[in-house]
Amino acid sequence: MFENWVVMPTCLPLVLRRCPACASERFRANGKFRVNAHHKLIDAWLLVLCTGCGDTAKLTVLERANVRSVRPELLDRLHGNDRGLAAELLQDPVLRRRNRVALDWDGAWRLDTGGAGRPDREAIDVSVRFAAPIPVRPVRLIAEGFALSRAEVERLVAEGRLVSAVRLNGKLSGDFTFTLKR
Repeated sequence: MFENWVVMPTCLPLVLRRCPACASERFRANGKFRVNAHHKLIDAWLLVLCTGCGDTAKLTVLERANVRSVRPELLDRLHGNDRGLAAELLQDPVLRRRNRVALDWDGAWRLDTGGAGRPDREAIDVSVRFAAPIPVRPVRLIAEGFALSRAEVERLVAEGRLVSAVRLNGKLSGDFTFTLKR
């Protein structure tokens, strides 16, 4: 039997960055942008709010870019405070590196198993697809998908009854498959 699982985001992840006002480490992105034009040059920032004090910080999206070099659709999405664009930009590794931030995905994703419960067949093959690059431990996904404890899943891995081409103990943010033998 073959099943398909999907890891999908439920909301925007928290941005990990130190707040200069209250020393908090987490910011919440609400999908708002600030755009500033200087004649032929344009700057754009994604605004994030500190979860501790509510102070606003800016993540640079465009810096001194020529207005003609920016796609009109992107400008429209920036001016319209497009939440989808905020999600796309937060997943961009170049933007995260430039702004020296990381993402905290705790509580911002869910696993859709298609209604699968505890495995009742002799062997089951599962394909896990990620709708967004969310770093999660495969052991945690398997435990959640089959309603098992993580210790029980790790025991199945040690016994060789749970096999995969990828390492199941480390974090993973790309698609993978695994087989569970009863």
